[in-house]
Amino acid sequence: MRSQCLLLSLLPVCVVVWTAPPEVESQTVTTREFRVDYENDQFLLDGESFRYVSGSLHYFRVPRVYWRDRLRKLRAAGLNAVCTYVEWSQHEPSPGVYNFTGELDIIHFFQLAQEEGLHVILRPGPYICAEREMGGFPPWLLTLHPEMKLRSSDSNYQAHVQSWLNSLMTLVQPQLYGNGGPIILVQVENEYGSYFACDYDHTSWLRDQFSSYVGMDAVLFTTDGAGDGYLQCGKIDGVFATVDFGSGTNVSAAFHAMRNHQAHGPLVNNEFYPGWLSHWDEAYQTVGTNQVTKTLDEILATNASVNLYMFFGGTNFGFMSGANYGSKYEPQLTSYDYDAPLTEAGDPTDKYFAIREVVGRYLPLPDLALPEITAKGEYGVVHMFPVVSLLDDEVKSGLGTPTVIETYPLTFEALGQSYGFVLYETMVPSNTGDPSLLDVNTIGDRALVFLDKVQKGVLSRSRNITTLSLITKVNQTLQILVENQGRINYGSRINDTKGLLSNVTLDDSELTQWTMTGFPLSSISWLQEQNTKNLSETLLLPAFYRGEFQLPENNNLTLDTYLDPTGWDKGVAFINGYNLGRYWPRAGPQVTLYVPGSFLHPYPETNTIVLLELEGTPNSLQVKFVSKPNLGSTSYSAQNV
Repeated sequence: MRSQCLLLSLLPVCVVVWTAPPEVESQTVTTREFRVDYENDQFLLDGESFRYVSGSLHYFRVPRVYWRDRLRKLRAAGLNAVCTYVEWSQHEPSPGVYNFTGELDIIHFFQLAQEEGLHVILRPGPYICAEREMGGFPPWLLTLHPEMKLRSSDSNYQAHVQSWLNSLMTLVQPQLYGNGGPIILVQVENEYGSYFACDYDHTSWLRDQFSSYVGMDAVLFTTDGAGDGYLQCGKIDGVFATVDFGSGTNVSAAFHAMRNHQAHGPLVNNEFYPGWLSHWDEAYQTVGTNQVTKTLDEILATNASVNLYMFFGGTNFGFMSGANYGSKYEPQLTSYDYDAPLTEAGDPTDKYFAIREVVGRYLPLPDLALPEITAKGEYGVVHMFPVVSLLDDEVKSGLGTPTVIETYPLTFEALGQSYGFVLYETMVPSNTGDPSLLDVNTIGDRALVFLDKVQKGVLSRSRNITTLSLITKVNQTLQILVENQGRINYGSRINDTKGLLSNVTLDDSELTQWTMTGFPLSSISWLQEQNTKNLSETLLLPAFYRGEFQLPENNNLTLDTYLDPTGWDKGVAFINGYNLGRYWPRAGPQVTLYVPGSFLHPYPETNTIVLLELEGTPNSLQVKFVSKPNLGSTSYSAQNV
């Protein structure tokens, strides 16, 4: 295969030319080609005019066993493409250690998409935002070169990016459209015009990196906000530019901004928002169906291509939800339902069918059965029994990382820990007042403060609470349990370290000689070996609680369900060892946690639920499994039309 790039009207038109070897020249040859026809403002797919209506669906937010189901439902809505990010942090959890298997088998995801009749729009970053922890960056980047400037031509940063892209794009190459795969577009970086650096040298370098793998076998593109200020730094020479905007936007004005920076080529909104994201301690965000369909119709009427972000949102399992920073630190929910057309459990909503009707005006609808709401398990009440307090010495040896002792507190990153909790301990000195003032000037992100294992208060980054009045005695043990609530995923603050980020004072006396133990909770198997205690036995919080249950005897299906922790304050939930994510019903808006049926064991096997409760327990010490979600919004409904 060889590539030719012609210059027409000063705009490049690149064509893939396949030259047959002599022995097959007499046979019919089919050339697969996807390109931008700048002269006629359109995409060409195998020489024919083409436009896509795509939906974002992230493989890392849904169990692999459900990938085909979600993709088929997307296709049934009339969409002809699926868009996904690639999350660097999941695939390279430590430097040079890569994982593209199991739940991270992106090649399998691409193959399923192709089998379901979908093209793929790939957004490999290396920065993705996506409301994910640190915007998809691996936190170990902060440990190797703490002063490294991310998303810039910093040589240290580029060296890690180059290594990552070599691992990723070597796998991706056979999946490109020109090589027989489903991938028609590959994004370079992500919304770079929203970042402060505006480093043209870096974005040009990234373009060349991607181009070396992609060539003419797919189209490179960028995505930025629909405004001159975004496109000035986001547009990359020689790369096709797209914009993003949501419902209610003036479509003509948004595309006019795109034309200011790219006079020709198809119009594309690569992030059209049918819903929106939500944070803890705020109202659940929704976008009205009528507003969505009206704007979508206006976009499609211009002959533009569009990607709906999100078409299926899914779940931030474990500790992978990120955070925003506007006027304050704003951690995001475990649920990424996003008020999307397909719910967190993959059920169609009224919005789904309304969007399908609009899409059907412009593209042929496939002959596929329309999706229906699937049955959910209502498995009832499970009694939770106390197991052990987190601050007990046996837990440190069972679940904790090796203890580190230093004069001053170290960050999570310096301790080699990415997620979860770190316990900082020191002794109260003799020269403190009554009361004395504890001051932690900078903290990431929320901390529980204890004296001799008795909780005394909370420090909070989002509430800007950095001091606490204490009644102390000499030689008491001061303990500060710090929680990483999610690294910032957007803007200039993504170098977001965690833990005690400044020296700690007590009545202006600097505290030293800190003992530090990490609790990443990447595995809780040790807890399964511990006996539960009597319901009447009270544990000092934070503490672990465990319950067991079986699914109904007369049904061997493991249906999706929702864990309802109402009455509990704040913590982390595990089912059969799977980290479902954070719960925080006291703050809301999310109350329930989505539990995929694939995480459950069928009858007569036993299912185990573990809670790490941080701040407060109900008198009943029980949880429920219910059939409907409570995300702080009205319940979902759907019409099968």
